[in-house]
Amino acid sequence: MKACLYDTTDGRKVKCHLCHHRCSINVGRRGLCGVRENRQGVLRSLVYGKVIARHVDPIEKKPFFHFLPGSRAYSIATVGCNFTCRFCQNADIAQMPADRRGVIAGSPASAEEEVAAATAAGCRSIAYTYTEPTVFFEFACDTARLAHGRGIRNVFVTNGYMTPEALEMISPFLDAANVDLKAFNDDFYKKMCGARLAPVLKTLKEMKTRGIFVEVTTLLIPGLNDDPDELKALAAFIANDLGVETPWHISRFHPTYRLTDRPATPVDSLITARETGKKAGLQYVYTGNVPGQGGEQTVCHQCGRVIIDRWGFSIRSYAVENGCCRYCGTPVAGIGM
Repeated sequence: MKACLYDTTDGRKVKCHLCHHRCSINVGRRGLCGVRENRQGVLRSLVYGKVIARHVDPIEKKPFFHFLPGSRAYSIATVGCNFTCRFCQNADIAQMPADRRGVIAGSPASAEEEVAAATAAGCRSIAYTYTEPTVFFEFACDTARLAHGRGIRNVFVTNGYMTPEALEMISPFLDAANVDLKAFNDDFYKKMCGARLAPVLKTLKEMKTRGIFVEVTTLLIPGLNDDPDELKALAAFIANDLGVETPWHISRFHPTYRLTDRPATPVDSLITARETGKKAGLQYVYTGNVPGQGGEQTVCHQCGRVIIDRWGFSIRSYAVENGCCRYCGTPVAGIGM
């Protein structure tokens, strides 16, 4: 499949404009994502219609707590990623091309087939997730456009490294995004992810400007991105640049992939980070990967009552009516609340 968003330079060399790496790729070579290849001056997507994972998930698993709560999302992915996170939780598929000498795996699929499967499963949305949706952008765009026309919403679970050009292309069909804001430290992004912080912040602000509903997730890693001052700055960015109504998910780290020398995040660290978010004025701050700690509940920021009680990805009670708190009538941020 011919890729989108690239230029041919010097006759046969190509420059990709899909993500902020903006790779310059020689003939026969691939970009950093490992799934876009220069073939005689034409950039090709190697993963179009090659789905490596598909599942029906609770939307809360993405995580989205303020987007169609209690609904199901048809989740799809291909292999590949434009980040090289040492703590990648889906490294077996996200890092497959890098770790297995360029291997591209996946079963054949069409956009029509995926939308039909989502419809048959009763899903209200399609989630482009598990790996970075930017790297299978052409397939995601075709699927999202078709789904949009049939009344199915589209959501990205993303690292936020897409270019403004890519965001402009997908935005008419993209209803929501959960963006990993992995740290508020450029050095962390360079050393741990092979990327930079500034483009992610730019994407987050651009998404809000375009009316895409945004939730933010930060995986809290002991000793790497849990400095109190850094978390304070991160929370302030969300509050001031994205809005106090923006949900922030703070997730517990478990040793994995190439980062096994760190312990799991102490629960107390998650609770402290959550309090940092609240002190910054954020109305909805959650802790993830620690069921039963109360960090999954949605609390009305006006009256303080629990309006959505969750256990893991399940909703146990729901006190939101017509988008407002049942007890005091305060509007609750989100879509389909």
